[in-house]
Amino acid sequence: MTHTIREKKKLLARVRRIRGQVEAIERALDSEAGCDQVMHLIAGARGAMAGLMAEVVEEHVRTHLVDAKKHPDALDTDATEQLLEVVRTYLK
Repeated sequence: MTHTIREKKKLLARVRRIRGQVEAIERALDSEAGCDQVMHLIAGARGAMAGLMAEVVEEHVRTHLVDAKKHPDALDTDATEQLLEVVRTYLK
């Protein structure tokens, strides 16, 4: 079972929160809110989307690339953590 299926409820909850953030941007634009408010809403939605991507990428790496059960000799936890830290930083 893939990690996106296993974590389906949690991922869908995040997507629904992102949908709410995007709808808030739409409402702000529709009500002619100030550009500072719109930019804050956009930044929040962008951060939420990046967080979702980081979570999916991290689980992909842990599940499909460094599965200790499938490849015990290939597992380099330090390299894995370094890669994931770079991905997390990039996606912020």
